[in-house]
Amino acid sequence: MDGERETDPAHQVPDGVDDRTVLALGALSKALETTERARGHLYGFHQLTGTADFELGDAVRLLREAGHDEQAARVERDIVGRNVIPGHWTFQIIEAYNTTYYQPFAATERDIVGELAAGRDHLHEARLKEARRTHHHPDHTATPPTS
Repeated sequence: MDGERETDPAHQVPDGVDDRTVLALGALSKALETTERARGHLYGFHQLTGTADFELGDAVRLLREAGHDEQAARVERDIVGRNVIPGHWTFQIIEAYNTTYYQPFAATERDIVGELAAGRDHLHEARLKEARRTHHHPDHTATPPTS
């Protein structure tokens, strides 16, 4: 039956790789995935802050239309285009995060998976899939069907 064979070769644990190593690589991968989520939140922060800044432009226009020039000028001068931390807009925070933390982390994870598991990703997850799936069930196949 297509997809019923055991774990596909790309996710089989290479010879000589013990269970503790598979578990450790799984923890390393999970930590990187958490970092990916954190990075996504940074992009959300970036986009929301940028949207708020453009919305402030609308507020300034509406304040002026309502005859509140002094308040409009204060918002425009003090808030529109303001740094979110000294010297930084949000894109600069993302750039610093990527360069300082994310890229070195991703490269280290990739190197270690290459060194210890012949570059095979998700070995721990593949083991979990094999342990949790119902064999011979059409929606629990080990691999995608081949065409």
